[in-house]
Amino acid sequence: MLVRQVASALDRLGVRERSLLVAVSGGVDSCALAHCLQSLAQELCLKLSIGHVNHGLRGAESEADEAAVRELAASLGLPVAAARVEPRALRRGGSSRQRPTLQEAARRLRYAALRELADAAGATAIATAHTADDQAETVLLRLLRGSGPDGLAGIPERSPDGRILRPLLGTPRAEVLRYARHHRIPWREDASNRCLDYARNRLRERWLPGLARDFNPRLLRAIGGLAEAQRRDSEWIAAQVESEEARRLRDEGAWLRIEACGWQALAPALARRLARRALDRCGAGRDASRVHLERMLGFLASARAGSHIELPGGVQLRCERDGYRMGPRRGAPAGDPGGAC
Repeated sequence: MLVRQVASALDRLGVRERSLLVAVSGGVDSCALAHCLQSLAQELCLKLSIGHVNHGLRGAESEADEAAVRELAASLGLPVAAARVEPRALRRGGSSRQRPTLQEAARRLRYAALRELADAAGATAIATAHTADDQAETVLLRLLRGSGPDGLAGIPERSPDGRILRPLLGTPRAEVLRYARHHRIPWREDASNRCLDYARNRLRERWLPGLARDFNPRLLRAIGGLAEAQRRDSEWIAAQVESEEARRLRDEGAWLRIEACGWQALAPALARRLARRALDRCGAGRDASRVHLERMLGFLASARAGSHIELPGGVQLRCERDGYRMGPRRGAPAGDPGGAC
């Protein structure tokens, strides 16, 4: 059953006669995906290779993971390449607020390394083993932490650039586990996945099973359906935002020129997203909250020339005689090319 589900997902993603790098960590999901794709390779005319990223976070265990992935690749008759990254190095320097968490650093470096491995292997896409459980965990964590609507779109089946593919995203982890056991696929268990210091692990171990038991036995499908519906809505809204962004936001040296005429006529959801885009372009998007967005929108609607407000990341929004400017942007050269108000 898993093989046909993956085949259907690959057809939906347009993956035939392609070269794929399969990202394999050594865990059950990615090992099962590699085995499943290898069984489909001839049918779908796929050229497969395996990529592994060694984060070096667990000492000898990390080395054992890499060795296990190499053994799996050999048993499947697939070429394999590994890359080493240092997530802790990415967290050195800067303020604690600006530094990524260890998990964020590892994820950022992992995807960069996988892209390099794919390029070296001549692979046009990278297949990762995110499951329906991962989707549910991501959506619920974002909801519990206070996500906006876009965050409820969860993990996309295909990355915006089309390079990352997730053919297991609609498949429960329990089904992947049954497949791995049936085919006697070896895998490794990461002890950190059971550590309840991490919110995702607490959600997985303590809350999701109870929600499925007490409220909805088809919880994974329900959350997956929510994420897909929200993603489609977000994609439609994004097109509107891009159109307004092209019309209202313009780079001007180290500053961002903002055309604010008619902001009050914009739908609130569109105005907030446009404000977020402006903050992102000024390097302050990560630090901005909904309160900052509302304050910014109120200023754009009613400010007097000569006034300004302070925003996160050392960014100012100024009202001038000829319009609005935001900056100086993080990393821009010192000085005010347009003059101070």
